[in-house]
Amino acid sequence: MAEVTQSGAPLSDSEIDARIRKCRTAEVTLTVTDAAGRPLAGQAVTVRQARHKFLFGCNAFRINTADSSDAQKAYQKQFADLFNLAVLPFYLGGYEPTRGDAKAARLHMMAQWCRANHIQTKGHPLCWQEGLPKWLEGKPAEEVGAVIRGRIERDVKEFAGIIDRWDVVNEAVRMPDYEPEINPIAQWCRKVGRVPLIQETFAAARKAGPKAVLILNDYVTIEPYVALIRDCLAAAVPMDVIGIQSHQHTGYWGAEKAWTVCGRFAQFGKPIHFTEATVLSGEARKDINYKKRYDDWPTTPEGERRQAEQATEFYRVLFSHPAVEAITWWDFDDGNWLGAPAGLVRRDMSAKPAYEALMGLVKKAWWTGPLELKTDKDGKVKFRGYLGEYVVESAGGRGTVEVPAAGEAAVSAAPAPGRG
Repeated sequence: MAEVTQSGAPLSDSEIDARIRKCRTAEVTLTVTDAAGRPLAGQAVTVRQARHKFLFGCNAFRINTADSSDAQKAYQKQFADLFNLAVLPFYLGGYEPTRGDAKAARLHMMAQWCRANHIQTKGHPLCWQEGLPKWLEGKPAEEVGAVIRGRIERDVKEFAGIIDRWDVVNEAVRMPDYEPEINPIAQWCRKVGRVPLIQETFAAARKAGPKAVLILNDYVTIEPYVALIRDCLAAAVPMDVIGIQSHQHTGYWGAEKAWTVCGRFAQFGKPIHFTEATVLSGEARKDINYKKRYDDWPTTPEGERRQAEQATEFYRVLFSHPAVEAITWWDFDDGNWLGAPAGLVRRDMSAKPAYEALMGLVKKAWWTGPLELKTDKDGKVKFRGYLGEYVVESAGGRGTVEVPAAGEAAVSAAPAPGRG
């Protein structure tokens, strides 16, 4: 695998590994104590990673705890084994198909399943020109704006504490030009302008969720999106994260483009989330109608081998860039959006090589422990570990500790109440 920097110089696998080591791990000095806070000297200790700080995600649109089928069980197990972030669907047309009748119960079910499986959540999207309900059509721009601001405040408040990460505005670059004669969001955007629309929607989200993570998301990865972000930041839009879609239905990006895109958006000093990453296990299509479903788009053995190689390269490049904080795959299983062979698992829920490859990275190559250690006279042990949450077990009990940042970390672990 080869990679290039913004200057064009190639980078080897070993250099990628060195960057991952630098920005994703820490030299940890861990002090193991008893429940009273006294260091435990000469103590045998087991240290094992429990969760990543980095967000490895996927859209989880098929989660249904009322479904006891083998397929649903396989979906849930394989999803929870690999991912620590789930994207949940808030497309207005599906969430509120009849005005005033929001399908909140379904989303609560999905979010609670995520919580039970230690999976963080994100709602997607709060404002988008597609996936709209019929009842919004034909309304004047002022009313459309009021409706969208209202649903943002309502939904962010409704799910506070179980969903605190949101794609607030999706695909704003093309928003005013999307079916402008009939689309209500496009008409609202044309009337007020992109940046004012983004200001209004983000302000509504921030009002409803003061601590929520707010994301601007787009598939445009060139200058128009760069310029929009620059204008939004100049207008003090409370944007926490830059979201970048990376659907690759028409062909794999390659390492060079992935690295270049990272550098292009890292200039703003905001975290980057790759929000919708797609690498196919079938043939790429050059002329795609994105409103059509293709039922003649199969996965193939050769395509699955290639998908695993490309997904591995793509994730390694992104994981090695210090500005990137999340990668979200789209979709988990084959045959969803566009009917594409985009899944990590097949339609029958059997795992593809790409699923196994990502498991090998996320839960093996980029995973620490279990480590069998012994404390020194001051109750300390040292190890290098990937950033995230760790479980520490000793004869004195069991505790947890966070390794929060790359470099050097000094942390302490004591038995949980009642375990010492």
